[in-house]
Amino acid sequence: MIQIHSGLSFPAENAVFCFALASEAAEVFTGHPVLITGIGKVNAAYELTRCIYTQKPDLIVNLGSAGSNYFPKGSVVCCTRFIQRDMDVRGLGYELYETPLSNLPVVLTYGLAMEGLPQAICGTGDNFEMGHSATCYNVVDMEAYALAMIAMKEKIPFLCLKYISDGADGDAAEDWTIQVHKAAMAYGDILKLSVKTPV
Repeated sequence: MIQIHSGLSFPAENAVFCFALASEAAEVFTGHPVLITGIGKVNAAYELTRCIYTQKPDLIVNLGSAGSNYFPKGSVVCCTRFIQRDMDVRGLGYELYETPLSNLPVVLTYGLAMEGLPQAICGTGDNFEMGHSATCYNVVDMEAYALAMIAMKEKIPFLCLKYISDGADGDAAEDWTIQVHKAAMAYGDILKLSVKTPV
């Protein structure tokens, strides 16, 4: 069971665990329902949409690495709010990060809060951020906003956990390659998953 808090849990076999890369899942998630989306919002949106209509999960869990200059490297945070950080249509009079004519707020609030983990605001964009200075989000990734939006529209509970692999700064690329393999072990401990032998 995936325990969100004392009053809410989901069977692990009815969830789908979404990673951008197979290296982020490692052997910890062997035998569990894993979806590898590929990098970026478009890949994530396509793969999750296809998965929803073929597998019909009761819970979508997004796991992966993220950068932050707010949370310490090696920590795991629970993202409950999401911003599309590369959406900028201010030239037409829209607010920064607002998607025109979408009827969606700038900050999308759709994520379960997992007991015992700090909550974060995730800024998602199709670029590897190495100079984070924005204050409206404190974690950066490349997929979560798209996954959260689809989960919301399909009315499926969404849990987003991010392992802070780098500081979203000038050392981000080097830090990411060193830290990313540690994320799966951290998630396995938090979600209390054991490796299952495939049938």
